[in-house]
Amino acid sequence: MNLCNSRFSVTFVRQCSTILTSPSASILQNRGSLTTKVPHWISSSLGCAQHTFQRTMNSTGQRGSRDSTGAPGGSAPAGSGAGAPPPFQHPHCDRAAMYAQPVRKMSNKGGSYDYDLIVIGGGSAGLACAKEAVLNGARVACLDYVKPTPTLGTKWGVGGTCVNVGCIPKKLMHQASLLGEAVHEAAAYGWNVDDKIKPDWHKLVQSVQNHIKSVNWVTRVDLRDKKVEYINGLGSFVDSHTLLAKLKSGERTITAQTFVIAVGGRPRYPDIPGAVEYGITSDDLFSLDREPGKTLVVGAGYIGLECAGFLKGLGYEPTVMVRSIVLRGFDQQMAELVAASMEERGIPFLRKSVPLSVEKQDDGKLLVKYKNVETGEEAEDVYDTVLWAIGRKGLVDDLNLPNAGVTVQKDKIPVDSQEATNVANIYAVGDIIYGKPELTPVAVLAGRLLARRLYGGSNQRMDYKDVATTVFTPLEYACVGLSEEDAVKQFGADEIEVFHGYYKPTEFFIPQKSVRYCYLKAVAERHGDQRVYGLHYIGPVAGEVIQGFAAALKSGLTINTLINTVGIHPTTAEEFTRLAITKRSGLDPTPASCCS
Repeated sequence: MNLCNSRFSVTFVRQCSTILTSPSASILQNRGSLTTKVPHWISSSLGCAQHTFQRTMNSTGQRGSRDSTGAPGGSAPAGSGAGAPPPFQHPHCDRAAMYAQPVRKMSNKGGSYDYDLIVIGGGSAGLACAKEAVLNGARVACLDYVKPTPTLGTKWGVGGTCVNVGCIPKKLMHQASLLGEAVHEAAAYGWNVDDKIKPDWHKLVQSVQNHIKSVNWVTRVDLRDKKVEYINGLGSFVDSHTLLAKLKSGERTITAQTFVIAVGGRPRYPDIPGAVEYGITSDDLFSLDREPGKTLVVGAGYIGLECAGFLKGLGYEPTVMVRSIVLRGFDQQMAELVAASMEERGIPFLRKSVPLSVEKQDDGKLLVKYKNVETGEEAEDVYDTVLWAIGRKGLVDDLNLPNAGVTVQKDKIPVDSQEATNVANIYAVGDIIYGKPELTPVAVLAGRLLARRLYGGSNQRMDYKDVATTVFTPLEYACVGLSEEDAVKQFGADEIEVFHGYYKPTEFFIPQKSVRYCYLKAVAERHGDQRVYGLHYIGPVAGEVIQGFAAALKSGLTINTLINTVGIHPTTAEEFTRLAITKRSGLDPTPASCCS
């Protein structure tokens, strides 16, 4: 009987909590009159529920009820003597930016405009924003236009960089490369493998492009089903509320109360003879109608290294030309390990070098002249393909932003924590904004949150801090949080402890794959709780490994929690839970065995 009463009481309190938190309920205000009409045990339960409700709200806060620091909580009752709640402190969540008040809203839909919202750009950020805005009742149009590449005239359908010439085809070709490697490893595991196995570039490209076209089609259908008007046109501003769309059939002038610029960027070309005429970029590579052959990859960012990596895995001959450092913006110890692992696989790196010119020879091959920026020494070599991977440029030139009064900074658009530009009704999201991570999931979430703030009554903003990412090189590299250099710069070398270690993936043993560069580290606070500031991992399936740890880091992970988490054995992810050696100790971080 007692158990039954306990269960009933718990259920009743939950129901009361639901009623108490309802905006339409007035139980709290009328509790006195209510208790005269119900049995005493019910009024006691209501009192308990009210106390629990108030205690919960005081500890967790209500959305939209936050102090100027972004801390949750409400003011203390008058005369209670209690002070204001302490500011919310968290090492990895920028709550002040996420919830700072007030939030600018453009929710008054209708009026004399053609649309409530026009999104310029049909990539990840723009599509997410457009669809979310429609779900919240806005009339939305989405403009999308792809200029052909200057060398090969490559174009593609709706979906933006990620779907067409970025994450998706890159990952598919990376997977093709890994599969080729796995086929040869299979022989060591007892599989009968034909030595004549080799990739078919044309079949691979066709398979990748078929998948991309299917995504383009699904995207168009999804926009139609969600009542987003898709306009295949190049948009430019007439004024802050008017856009001129250049279509195949002519021009169309359209107006909107609010604009979101989500045009992203395109690869840069160097200002040297022959660069545009004979070189290609990642915009061309994934649909290239010939084998790339011997390829010079100019640039050592993640795009350049990823392309060089899968080209090598597919049996071609890439060379990476590095002007200054590898993987700028990433932890440099990890970056150099990635480069060393690629060199071990037979990918040459031309260090401290820049191209001078590209000339097409009579046999169709490309003569590239280059020089060493430190010694001034010049050299040349002949390649089948030259791939530019020297960075990306924001697509601001065609927008006529001065007509709308929008400020531009280094071909990007500066925005505040609401993704708002300097013009009241114009916003920007995705790769076009200045100083934020240029990553697809960042663009998608930022676009959705912006639409919810504009039309859904939300106050939540995008938190750009500590976003996890992965470089899909042959031996992958994933990270979240601060690099070792940035942690030292921010907190000082004496306040940073770096836990690190090499490890040996079990699946590498039988095919005798190199474990020399399988390495990970945790950058942490030296004293106190030893909060983790950054996690870095080089090894198999790095993205899958780091994702869960990213959530832990955002939740305030400490070294004590990390090393007292029981790992799953045998996996490579468990190596994070086995970190025990610090750089400061000087001890050898190489394990004796896989199970030591």
